Amino acid sequence: MERLPDVPESPARPAEPARVNDYDSFAEAYSAGTENNLVNAYYARPAMVALAGDVSGRRILDAGCGSGPLSAALRDRGAVVTGIDASAGMLALARRRLGDDAALHVGDLSDPLPFADGVFDDVVASLVLHYLEDWGPTLAELRRVLRPGGRLIASVDHPFVAYTVQDPRPDYFATTSYTFDWTINGRSVPMRFWRKPLHAMTDAFTTAGFRLSALSEPQPDPAARELFPDAFDDLATKTCFLFFVVEVPPSATGR
Repeated sequence: MERLPDVPESPARPAEPARVNDYDSFAEAYSAGTENNLVNAYYARPAMVALAGDVSGRRILDAGCGSGPLSAALRDRGAVVTGIDASAGMLALARRRLGDDAALHVGDLSDPLPFADGVFDDVVASLVLHYLEDWGPTLAELRRVLRPGGRLIASVDHPFVAYTVQDPRPDYFATTSYTFDWTINGRSVPMRFWRKPLHAMTDAFTTAGFRLSALSEPQPDPAARELFPDAFDDLATKTCFLFFVVEVPPSATGR
């Protein structure tokens, strides 16, 4: 699921667990807000597409697909895309975008995936892993559904950002949650993310059977400079998201 940027964040505070990260309650507003904005349309999505490279004919799982903008971009480049997301509301928007014949599934990435072993060439997980306290079961499932030689391309909040949104700063070496509010169409919605130190992220990938291929801190699309003159330089000179490409070893067998 993509991240809505440029929204005031509050220090960590108690939040109602039943309402945290409830995308069904603001799906339309969220999708509209991230469709053509700077951080998503001219930074996060182009970076994922660039890391994926030539995807023509590749079977790709969009894990946490939201309303489907990344799925659409990959499909336009010739990929055969399947989407899964926990929010039925977001998937309804994805179906509107991608068509009634799109392969879309409601499913929580903390649960077993409804796919056979080794059926995908790639998995993309754009700004979704930081919703999870424990990456282990999810990465194991993503590893399972990838063929030998397959890739997981993932982006998360950069640890440098995640550990500085709160004062006093938390223990960098601890995995901790933080809650904050997004303001969408004048409405405040509570969110909860999990932050991990960089070594914990890379350890989680290798424990799941992946090997690191690339670690990226890309720049926004230069075309955004004229569209967002006041915000472009800020995004281009500060950390925001961290991107990984990890691979299943070619000789690996399914689990």
